[in-house]
Amino acid sequence: MAAKTMTMVKALNAGLRRALEADAKVVIMGEDVGKLGGVFRVTDGLQKDFGENRVLDTPLAESGIVGTAIGLAIRGYRPVCEIQFDGFVYPAYDQIVSQVAKMHYRSQGKLRLPIVIRIPFGGGIGAVEHHSESPEAYFAHTAGLKVVACADPAEAYVMVQQAIACDDPVIFFEPKRRYQEKGEVDLDASLDGARPLFASRVLRQGTDATVLAYGPMVRTALEAAAAAAEDGRSLEIIDLRTLSPLDLGPAYESVKRTGRCVVVHEAPGTIGLGAELAARITEECFYSLEAPVLRVTGYDTPYPTARVEEEFLPDLDRVLDGVDRTFGW
Repeated sequence: MAAKTMTMVKALNAGLRRALEADAKVVIMGEDVGKLGGVFRVTDGLQKDFGENRVLDTPLAESGIVGTAIGLAIRGYRPVCEIQFDGFVYPAYDQIVSQVAKMHYRSQGKLRLPIVIRIPFGGGIGAVEHHSESPEAYFAHTAGLKVVACADPAEAYVMVQQAIACDDPVIFFEPKRRYQEKGEVDLDASLDGARPLFASRVLRQGTDATVLAYGPMVRTALEAAAAAAEDGRSLEIIDLRTLSPLDLGPAYESVKRTGRCVVVHEAPGTIGLGAELAARITEECFYSLEAPVLRVTGYDTPYPTARVEEEFLPDLDRVLDGVDRTFGW
């Protein structure tokens, strides 16, 4: 089958469908994921085709969803939990950090919890707090969890299948404002030949500065690189993809060539992923840096009302300003 143009929502749906077909132990559970097909329609049609025992509508209780998934995983299933919105994950936070993240270590390796927790994250859809948050740092900080973020339809299709096949618990972040953006997806792509789940990728090569991004900010970084090229400045764009464990080999190699690095994410800057990235790059690339590693992030405030969210979110201009500042040193 040739590559097909589809939205990220459709790509995720196709990836979940393929995982359900491949393994009878895969079950999907969450609020409204069955009959409704999910609030974003990511699971549309799956309950109809696979039945209510494989795609389960749950009560509005995130702690109960994850707690049930823990029991299923111990009994040999591979649960895929949908958290309806990013800000709704906090009732399940205790289950995730106290049980999901620690069970393998606690059991001295005897138990594994192959659970995927899907979380639509980030802003840009005109929603209010609890519907537009970026909680990735909480989970990346928690030992025992794997954390990834897809950025486009092709990546979403393959990565969600890889996450489900992983024997460790995976927090799977989906950039909700990119849900309806389209891209080419190879529905016959083999997982064996795909880029590993916990690996970053260089999306655009450049010589003047390195820009690191993930999830919804990848497209923004690419747009900034295109704009910078018109002014004669060459930016290298790296999609991190995996937030825990971090794969920074390509970033180190890039920064040692360019001498400059800007990290971009939607989450507030204080103790965000950007701080860890800046620290590691400084440690590894100190003698190659021509300027400090700079961050372009959201602000240290609760997520604002829809009418001003574009002032909160990093955009092309703020990314370019960050790049300009690196050349001021």
